[in-house]
Formats: sequence, structure tokens, C-alpha cells
Amino acid sequence: MPVLPMPPLMQNAVEPMQVDAPPNEDNENNEELQIVVENPTIDLEVYANQYTGIARLDRLIYVADVCPMLALEALKMAITYVQSTYNVKVYQMLHKRLSDLQAVNGGGGGGAAAAGGDQVAAAAAAVVAALPDIAAQPAAAAAAAAQGGANNGGERDAFAYDAVWVDAKMKKAALKLEKLDSDLKNYKSNSIKESIRRGHDDLADHYLSCGDLTNALKCYSRARDYCTSGKHVVNMCLNVIKVSIYLKNWAHVMSYISKAESTPDFSEGSKDANSQVHTRLECAAGLAELQQKKYKVAAKHFLAANFDHCDFPEMISTSNVAVYGGLCALATFDRQELKRLVIASTSFKLFLELEPQLRDIIFKFYESKYANCLTLLDEIRDNLLVDMYIAPHVTTLYTKIRNRALIQYFSPYMSADMHKMATAFNSTVGDLENEVMQLILDGQIQARIDSHNKILYAKEADQRNSTFERALLMGKQYQRHTRMLILRAAMLKSHIHVKSISRETGSNHGAELCVSAGSSTTTPLARI
Repeated sequence: MPVLPMPPLMQNAVEPMQVDAPPNEDNENNEELQIVVENPTIDLEVYANQYTGIARLDRLIYVADVCPMLALEALKMAITYVQSTYNVKVYQMLHKRLSDLQAVNGGGGGGAAAAGGDQVAAAAAAVVAALPDIAAQPAAAAAAAAQGGANNGGERDAFAYDAVWVDAKMKKAALKLEKLDSDLKNYKSNSIKESIRRGHDDLADHYLSCGDLTNALKCYSRARDYCTSGKHVVNMCLNVIKVSIYLKNWAHVMSYISKAESTPDFSEGSKDANSQVHTRLECAAGLAELQQKKYKVAAKHFLAANFDHCDFPEMISTSNVAVYGGLCALATFDRQELKRLVIASTSFKLFLELEPQLRDIIFKFYESKYANCLTLLDEIRDNLLVDMYIAPHVTTLYTKIRNRALIQYFSPYMSADMHKMATAFNSTVGDLENEVMQLILDGQIQARIDSHNKILYAKEADQRNSTFERALLMGKQYQRHTRMLILRAAMLKSHIHVKSISRETGSNHGAELCVSAGSSTTTPLARI
């Protein structure tokens, strides 16, 4: 078959390079997936007890993902906690993860015994399902005994998969859902707004306990049509914000924060009366801005939180507010802002008392003891990397803090010995030179590097010359403004005004310059 000739325009066509694709996003996502924490110093039980509900489960699962040393303990704690909810899917997922981890860790015999126990339990559960309710309890006990006998020669494993529990929880969840749904239908038939609102909230709470976040969000949102007061609207917004945080839908979070703040009862009331709601909204806004990498705005939101009313473990802890707010402030505030808004703040000082290491870091940074500050930052790095919200931003924040320290260190000097700078920043001269070079290229430091003598020289600005340039510029601006004033005064004196022509009247879109009859101008009408 003959090959058709290409059109002339396509003969020399070259496939375009894909330069528009943002490479940073992929790199950041890969960076998040590659986080591995080797030596955290946190007490996992104390850490987990700061949270409740889905927040605790999400954080424990994240710890198990990034920290091999704490993975087993985190999964077991998550399994224990999830049994107090109706979240069967997470229970099954956690058990699968636990069995995989035990298999990888070399628990061959124990894994086989557990598998045998699971098979026995599954068979017993099938028998229970086929029996009437009267016989279900003895059969369940027999299943538990059979499973216990299969594990380690009669010793029951507290974390073995419990098929009976799964079946029972699914039945209870279905019955409760049916009851709540029927109650809501009755409320709607009676047309009582308050009852319908509560019915939607109860249904959403049940979906949340089952781990169905999408339906929970829908039910919380539907309650808005039945709110009869500003307090109800604010409560609805807080519920939607909570679920949106679980879903990591940060645009939704910011939208409902604005709705809550614009509610008349909230915006007109005193801050003391609404301080708990205000603190909750500030923390949610800080979290959303942090995830959108607006670190300075996030810091200001966290700094506005009230310590006495910061009690919502289903979303964030007081220690989180201290860490998130402190690091973002350190990375973005100048010395005056750091002193005024962080160090001298009576409210945020109470948060910093919970994190003494972070408090020392901030004080060392302000005192220009950068070597001690950076050493302390390296010590807490692993603990930050097990926090699911701050971990993706640790590298960026640390880089910003270090760059700000370099800028502040050099700002008072005309020249600086890079050997001494390297000692002050716990770095080598070569690495420091690369860092300073990048800052110079970014325009953050006005200096030049003597690579031979390893000296950093500030660019000498001719103050006399720059003063004359500013004076000349101001003179030209003054002349221009004066001419404009004279022209305006002349037009007012001659009673001249410009009248626009509507676009609908014709194709000519110009303006008419009209002169009143009493003026001395000879031309009555001119087109401009």
C-alpha cells in the first residue's frame, strides 16, 4: 500500500516537549510516599489518647505506614479501639495489615495457627448464622473456644480475627440504621423542623461510626434546611468541617468556616461567649491553610486559638496547635513578628508549655543561637514525621527556617567568613556556599561570594547616588501630578465634561466632549 505524502506543515513538525506539566507535585507526592521514620521517641499510647474517633484511627494507621518500629503496636491499638465502633471495614483492613506484618516479621508458626483459627472461626460463624437465636449464644461461645484452642495450643490471641464480632456488628449497624431512618421519616411526616434536624444529625453520627464519611457528610449538610437558629447553623457547619477534614477536602473546610463566621448569632455575639467555637474554627482554618502550604496564614490562625477552650480531640490536640503554629511562625515571621505574636503572646505561651523542645527552639532562634536551634530541630524531626498533617511539610518548613536564619545572620555585616558561618550552622563550607548561592540567585541576600578566600561580601550600595535618584524620581512624579491638577482646574473653569455614549446606540464607541453655553470656548461640540 503506498504511503500518503504528509502535508507541508506536518513534514517538519516536531513533537512538543511537555514543559507545562508541574513536576513539583509528582515529586512531593513521591516524597510523601517515601517517608520512613526510624527512631521516633514518642509514647504511642499517650499520643493516641489525645484523639478520639476517626482521628485516632487515621493517625495510628499513618504511624503504622511510616514507622516500621511502631507498626505492630499501632495496628494493635487501632484494632482495640475500632472494636468500640461499627467500622467493620477498617477492622477487616487492620487485621489484614496485621497478618501481613506478622508474616513479614517471620511469625511463620504463629501465622499458620492464626490462619487455622480464622478458618475455625469462619466455620463456626456459618453455623451460628444457620441456627435460631436461642442457640446462637452457645455456638458463639463454642466458636470462641475453638479459635482459642487453635492459637498457640489453647491460649487465645486477643488480636485474632473475630468473625462473630464482625457479623454481630454488621447486624447491629443495619438495625440501628433502619431505626434511625424510620424515625427520620416519622419526623418529616410530622413536619417538626427541630426533630428533623436532630434526626439528620443522629443518622450522620451513625454513618460516621460506621466509617461511611460520604453519607455522613450528606446527612450533616441536609440538616441545614431545618436549622431554626444561628446556633444550629454553626453546629451544622462544625459537623461538616469535621467530616471534611477526615476527607481532606480543604476547600470545603474553608467554605464552611466562612459560613459559620458569617452567621449573625456568631458574628454579633461576644468573643467570650463564642470562644470555644471561635477556637475550633481557627484551628480548622489553620489546618486547611497548612495543607494548602500557606504557612504564614496558618500560623496566624493557630496563634489566635484560646488554650482554655481548645478541647476537640476528634480533630486536633493542644500539642498539635503548638507544633503547627510554632513551626509555621518560625518559618515565615520576621524577628518583630516572632517577638510580638509568639514569644510575648500570653495565650500561645500556654501551648508552648506543652512542647518544651519547640519552645527552646523558638527562643534559640530569636537569640541568634542558630547551631543549637538547628540541632534541636533535627532531634524532633522523627517525631514530626509520624504526624500525618505536618509530615509532608517538614522538609519545606525546615528549609525555610534555615534560609531565614542565614539571612538574619548575615544582615548586619558587610562581609562574613564562611568558615565561621559553617561552624555556626553545623555545616561544611561547600554545602553552605551552595545554600548562600541559591539565596543570592533568589534575591533574598544581596551579596557576592569570594570562592577563593571563602568570604561573603555584601553588595555596597552608594547611598548618595540612590538618594539623588529617589529625589529626581519624586520630582518627576510631582511635576506630573501638578500638570494633572492644572488641567483639571482648567477644565472645571471652562465647564467642560466628558459624556460617554451608550454602546447600544451605535457602532461608534467614542465619547463626546461637551462645553456649556456660558463658556468662552468657540467650538460647542467636539468628538474625541
